[in-house]
Amino acid sequence: MEQGLIIFLNGTSSSGKTSIAMELKNQGEVPFHHLSVDQFAQNYDQFIDNTYPDMKPTREVEPHVMTDILFDPIISLYYATIKLFSEMGLNVIVDTVISNDKWFNGFYDLLSDYPILFVGVHCSKEELTRREQSRGDRAIGLAHSQFDSVYVYDEYDLEVNTEELSSAECAEKILSYMNSEQKYSAFKKLSRRD
Repeated sequence: MEQGLIIFLNGTSSSGKTSIAMELKNQGEVPFHHLSVDQFAQNYDQFIDNTYPDMKPTREVEPHVMTDILFDPIISLYYATIKLFSEMGLNVIVDTVISNDKWFNGFYDLLSDYPILFVGVHCSKEELTRREQSRGDRAIGLAHSQFDSVYVYDEYDLEVNTEELSSAECAEKILSYMNSEQKYSAFKKLSRRD
């Protein structure tokens, strides 16, 4: 059995990754499993809230301390789940923001030998700000803060612009690429980030 394809949608928060993932998942031609890091973090929060509803901390913890303690292990579990799904022959859509070298290197070390279609998901900074404002569930400026570290790559297997194309059109472009004879080689050309 062949390993499942990993579609790595590389883009900032609010760039359109989740909308494209939902279109790919719902199209029916090729089966996909959408793995979002947001779901992993939310499910952990729900687990804590549901399992320990009466928990009352005896001291205050800064939000960044909580992130430092929990988020790296959640990211590692997320990457391991992507690997497991691919090993089981399942096609996976990766929906995350890899905005620092440590997270990139973890992804690269674990998954660089797997079949990865590396897709750049782009839109302008102005459009990212507009989307953040209309969504209401993201901090304004989050995408700007991620922009330079997320878009450090100059080569993708495929690039889509979510200002120019609808989510459905982006998904169709990805499916067309998959159905072509072109190779998935861009991610394999990358190296660990220092």
